[in-house]
Amino acid sequence: MPAGAAIDLAFIPNFDSLPLFEEIWPTFAENAAGKALHYSRLAEGIVIADDSGLVVPALGGAPGVLSARYAGPGATDMDRIHKLLSELRGKKGDYRQARFVCVVAVAESGNMRGLFSAAAEGIILEEPSGQGGFGYDPVFFFPALGKTYAEISREEKNSYSHRGKAFHKALDFLLKAK
Repeated sequence: MPAGAAIDLAFIPNFDSLPLFEEIWPTFAENAAGKALHYSRLAEGIVIADDSGLVVPALGGAPGVLSARYAGPGATDMDRIHKLLSELRGKKGDYRQARFVCVVAVAESGNMRGLFSAAAEGIILEEPSGQGGFGYDPVFFFPALGKTYAEISREEKNSYSHRGKAFHKALDFLLKAK
């Protein structure tokens, strides 16, 4: 992003009173685009929405788009981590490879303006490590930094994470479009 460049971001006013977009699609891109298009028809200006999650190839891509709902309704982050670890129990090496994926969609007045994706490659540990982050962060070991996402600083996460990289792409696009 160019030095000194800025974009004012704000939450959609009265968001809780708007009709909810149901994330029922099989891909991160479809869910992100669906949210952005849906809410851009209900709010003025440019709308940015994302969908993200953890993909473990050895589990057929699970938890995938169901990452937040992986252990069922009302499950906690630790419930989801325990389910993931139980499904990977006894698996070693390549079977523990994983990636976080994020897709960011930009829409305005019901029209797509852009779709941006990024991923971060890692390994699922056999037990949680670290106190920071959320979701699957305590079991997602990021080799580039030699730590789990729960052990890295906010600045490191914003620079290296799937979400940080995807949002930077979207912001760069918006700055060039100004």
